[in-house]
Amino acid sequence: MTPVLLAVTGGSGSGKTTVAHALAAALPAGAAVVLAEDRYYRDIGRQPGFDPAAFDFDRAEARDHALLMEQLDALKAGRAVRAPRYCFRNHWRLRGADLIRPAPLIVLEGIHLLATPELAARFDLTVYVDTPDDIRLIRRLLRDTGPRSAGGRGRRWRQVLEQYLGTVRPGHLAHTAPCAARADLVIADHSTRMDGADPLQTEALIAPILQHPTLAAVRGAAPVGALTGSP
Repeated sequence: MTPVLLAVTGGSGSGKTTVAHALAAALPAGAAVVLAEDRYYRDIGRQPGFDPAAFDFDRAEARDHALLMEQLDALKAGRAVRAPRYCFRNHWRLRGADLIRPAPLIVLEGIHLLATPELAARFDLTVYVDTPDDIRLIRRLLRDTGPRSAGGRGRRWRQVLEQYLGTVRPGHLAHTAPCAARADLVIADHSTRMDGADPLQTEALIAPILQHPTLAAVRGAAPVGALTGSP
């Protein structure tokens, strides 16, 4: 079967990653592969004079959507791709890549997937995760100030809030929030847990996606590929 491309979008901290991976886990083994738009940030950390404090990471132009579209087209055509790796500490691409093989369902999660019309047009089904702003901010603050050893980013709380007010919030209002009106499905996440996702809440969130007619063939598809390690 021709792979189905599914976009899961929403604001920073909305739970996109949780939804994307829960969706893949709910399908037969190997039926879905998940890709993060964050892999496709532009390779800017090595540019002369680059200042991460002054750079706006929350506009669509910060992404290499040309490369993402090229790789989505290849996956749609049944060809494997080498997805880039990105370092959030130094803001550059790492050496090597991850081999992504096509699967019946290819799930992309990210904040700008519907902000670029040419990219948005490639998806067979689009989902917007609608989460209250205060919940998203709390989740982002906990993530970014957490220790790197535990998956956090080791930043100071004031840095996180300055970035949120300076670029994250304006970028969300300008680029991401308007995409809710263009999504095929809008799912509301009102969970207030701070220590991980609520399994029952997550199950309820992905239910309408799994039941969507676009995924009818995927639900019974035989696996044809998966995410592997380094090539």
